[in-house]
Amino acid sequence: MTPAEKYQAEQAQAEIDHHTPTAGAMIGHIISNLKIQENKLWQSRYYAKGPDAFFITSEFSKILTEASAFLDQLNQLMLDEGEVIPTTTEEFNRYSMLEESGQRKYEETSTLIFDTVKDFNTQLLFVTRGMALAEKEEKPGLAQLLQTLYAWLKHQSAVLQRYLGHEVMEDLEEDDED
Repeated sequence: MTPAEKYQAEQAQAEIDHHTPTAGAMIGHIISNLKIQENKLWQSRYYAKGPDAFFITSEFSKILTEASAFLDQLNQLMLDEGEVIPTTTEEFNRYSMLEESGQRKYEETSTLIFDTVKDFNTQLLFVTRGMALAEKEEKPGLAQLLQTLYAWLKHQSAVLQRYLGHEVMEDLEEDDED
């Protein structure tokens, strides 16, 4: 099989897996979300202004380092399980549920921080689904790492919410009256 044929087969299997869904497909979303989150964190660090700029620069640097470690661990565990991982910008964009915007860099720093909290909250939806699927498919290594990632995302969100003067879940819960 040529590299082009192998990639075409991989993409066909990915389509099937995303409609089933499987742990591998869900973790592909998690990996893509983390990768897009990295871009957004860098953007925030580079463009933060005002009194919150120092906080963003220092805190987001730490988050970036830790997120990169999770990405590497998830990718390696996926490969160890015989799963395929997203590796191209096109795949990251296709599978991520986080939105990027060039105009975002001009937002107030408090908006950049809360946008990050919302992104962590979105990622948690995929992580909980991924944990359940990994457990169901008897992939304990993936399930365990996703549990650790879940706790890390919750902690990062809580730190940022406290910095903003918010309660941990403030402005994150859907209003049932809408």
